Amino acid sequence: MVAHVETVAFQGMEARAVDVQVQMTSGLPAFTIVGLPDKAVAESRERVRAALSAIGLGLPPKRITVNLAPADLPKEGSHFDLPIAIGLLQVMGVIEGQDVDRYVALGELSLDGTISQIAGVLPAAVAANGRGKGLICPKACGPEAAWAGFSAQTAGVLAPENLIQLVNHLKGTQLQSEPKPVVRETSPASLSDLKDIKGQESAKRALEIAATGGHNMLMVGPPGAGKSMLASRLPGILPPLSSLEMLEVSMVASMAGTLSGGELTLARPFRAPHHSASMAALIGGGLRVRPGEVSLAHHGVLFLDELPEFPRPVIDSLRQPIETGEAVIARANAHVSYPARFQLIAAMNPCRCGYAGDASKACARVPKCVGDYQSKLSGPLLDRFDVRIDVPAVSVADLAGARPQEGSTEVAARVMQARTFQLARNRAVLGGTQTGKTNAAGSTIDTDTACLNARLEGEALEEVASLDAAGSTLMLQAADKMGLTARGYHRVLKVARTLADLEQSEKVHKSHLAEALSYRGLTPGALGKVA
Repeated sequence: MVAHVETVAFQGMEARAVDVQVQMTSGLPAFTIVGLPDKAVAESRERVRAALSAIGLGLPPKRITVNLAPADLPKEGSHFDLPIAIGLLQVMGVIEGQDVDRYVALGELSLDGTISQIAGVLPAAVAANGRGKGLICPKACGPEAAWAGFSAQTAGVLAPENLIQLVNHLKGTQLQSEPKPVVRETSPASLSDLKDIKGQESAKRALEIAATGGHNMLMVGPPGAGKSMLASRLPGILPPLSSLEMLEVSMVASMAGTLSGGELTLARPFRAPHHSASMAALIGGGLRVRPGEVSLAHHGVLFLDELPEFPRPVIDSLRQPIETGEAVIARANAHVSYPARFQLIAAMNPCRCGYAGDASKACARVPKCVGDYQSKLSGPLLDRFDVRIDVPAVSVADLAGARPQEGSTEVAARVMQARTFQLARNRAVLGGTQTGKTNAAGSTIDTDTACLNARLEGEALEEVASLDAAGSTLMLQAADKMGLTARGYHRVLKVARTLADLEQSEKVHKSHLAEALSYRGLTPGALGKVA
């Protein structure tokens, strides 16, 4: 007799079907697992043996063979424990095969028979639902799996705490209730407020513009000017995640194993990796390929403080995800993609000492240290920042002044209003062409994200950001004087369109273009001069 239990193997965000085939025959006692298992899968036999013994079921002295089909697909992770155990329970006659045919199973077994939490349950649940099957998973992952939205025609989610509960449920002696999806509420009070920042009104204005259009922003200024504080306030003025965005963000978090208690949240992710992060940590990869910081910031904010301190190859590797919205990881034995549609916010000092431009504090190596420090950033990377601003030191008068009256609540309301105006127009221009498309990672492109001004390209951008005669003249003069690249030219148009949206203006006027050009004025050679 051969028992069949369906599970999954992960390739990026894709959960590929795997047939776990278990056979028990006469012969010398042995327990063999084949089908390209990694070390964690090969060790499953000891965990499964101990878990079955803990519930009073010892393995008979027979030859046991487990085949993970397709045999040429690499299998990684401890989640194969549970389907192997279920297959053994079938061949031992403890449960019937038809009881588990309706499910996809995954979970790690403890030595006492407890089914432990694992990563990747949400993508597995979505894949199982797409194949018309239910899901057997650990109890801790039940609320997470419930978000897959299983229909009445499927078996739904079965989330037992241990093997005993699973066996009793399948035999009909102890029914398990189906878990419910849980949303973790994030109150505005739990987010940092712009009211905490005194002064820096120009920087706050730039932050509002970046939030409205989804633009990348670079802040340059001396230590203690408030750059990190400004960046940390950005999530508080961004609109909450839509349902589809929440599902995509949570699927990435599930693959990384960072979903707490299976709870999903409407708050946008904010990731701030240290400058010692490796390329695998930032982009993704590793021995067992996992999503990096750019993917964990999907539909949210990636903040890189002390930008020049990152290794140059690491930050230059951001260029492709910024443009495509995907992190593609190529290996000799794997080629996977993770979604990475993030908003990049970066901060840096004008030089290593941080005080270039201040004669009383600057080191003796100015201006040479300015050039050396800024040379760590490539021109192509800097060109991808739509908004580049100077953040000067805060004056004592500002610090001693009263707390600002306007905070994140008021700014967030303006951002939401401008985004509503922006998206209604951009959707009409795009004509729904983005709806339903999928990226290389297999996830649906969210219409709102694709329709933000920062994401517009080609004819769509030209249509929504068309310039009048005065604007065209100003743009030609500025492009020649500032040496704008083709990418820089289009990014100025995107920012100008966002400025018009903040004023609910159908047309991009000369004043909008002039302000947009002012945010483009920080060039690599000028960073130290304005600091």
